Amino acid sequence: MKLITSKIAILAIVASAAGPLLADESVRVRNCTWCHGISAQGFSTAPRLAGQRDEYTENQLLGFKEHIRDNPYSKQYMWGAAANLSPQTAHDLAVYFSTLPPEAANDGDRELLAAGRTIYEVGIPESNIVSCLVCHGPNAEGVREIPRLGGLSYSYLKRRLEQWGEGFHAAAEPMPRIASTLSPNEIEALASYLSFIEYASFE
Repeated sequence: MKLITSKIAILAIVASAAGPLLADESVRVRNCTWCHGISAQGFSTAPRLAGQRDEYTENQLLGFKEHIRDNPYSKQYMWGAAANLSPQTAHDLAVYFSTLPPEAANDGDRELLAAGRTIYEVGIPESNIVSCLVCHGPNAEGVREIPRLGGLSYSYLKRRLEQWGEGFHAAAEPMPRIASTLSPNEIEALASYLSFIEYASFE
């Protein structure tokens, strides 16, 4: 994702009122869509932004700018991309992407669906891990500053959980503590399950 210019901010303000952009109108938002896709559905190394909670996306953009998000991909791609973002631009972009309908990645291991769903809905009592739905909602839709997890790609979710367990982005409690407790198999199962959750209302 290249450096975001002031033109992007202007377009995002318009887009938030006018609705999603058509593909042939996306030239001026290509700074984001080069990595996150024209419809913002993401790729293996870049998460889908479509339908993500605007409060969450806004906070993450500012976190990149302030170097709070410190994992390797954040440093390589997003620190520079967000370096010149104003708070208003971060807000406008976040609102715009939140209006795009998300699609489930469907790229996890289907054989792990049951195990992942149990972790998400029940937690892991023996490890003192509460169910994920307590914060992220019954359909992993997120709420306010807590992100939507449903439908994000397996590889992205797995990597994020592993990075928290490795000590990156330590300010995002309670996730570093939770992730450091999960076994590799539990991470695989949880990331797989979440990748298959279909779009649900995110109002």
